[in-house]
Amino acid sequence: MVRSVGAAELITVGPDGYPTATLLPILWQDDMVTAHMARANPHWRQITPDSPALLLCSGPQAYVSPNWYPSKAEHGKAVPTWNYTSVHLSGLARLNHDVDWLRAHVTQLVDRHESERHPRWSVTDAPSDYITAQLRAIVGLEFRVCRAEGKAKLSQNRSDDDRCGVIEGLRAEPSAEARAVADAVASVASG
Repeated sequence: MVRSVGAAELITVGPDGYPTATLLPILWQDDMVTAHMARANPHWRQITPDSPALLLCSGPQAYVSPNWYPSKAEHGKAVPTWNYTSVHLSGLARLNHDVDWLRAHVTQLVDRHESERHPRWSVTDAPSDYITAQLRAIVGLEFRVCRAEGKAKLSQNRSDDDRCGVIEGLRAEPSAEARAVADAVASVASG
């Protein structure tokens, strides 16, 4: 799921005791996540070597109407809920300012996202001095994953008939995200 979403909220706690969050494009391999953020974003200034941090990767999510449950017609005991999937990565963050590291990271990130596109764009398609200037405007992040926790609320607590009603209701919604949740509920139901 994390690979398909490709982004996560980096959450850290600053010296003032308040949390700060920034959505970042990420790459996750083994126990390491790499990312980058704009140097203009003050969030990076509160990250010290091995700062405890949380990366929150959210999958599709959608409102579930109790009207979709056949059981509601039987007894009326139904309330709305929210279905979702997410992965929480807890770990230690550190910054990386090395331009060569940043170039390799951005190249890998671009190659991952351009792999299915035709024509594909490559970092080498832009002038090297331009790319170097762009790299100086970002800060790299290395995040060592210490714990990964997947969460999914996909109507698992409902009967097969109610789950079928949820799938049908979500598939009728106009948003692609609701239909993606319907597919996730269907995979749990068939699972």
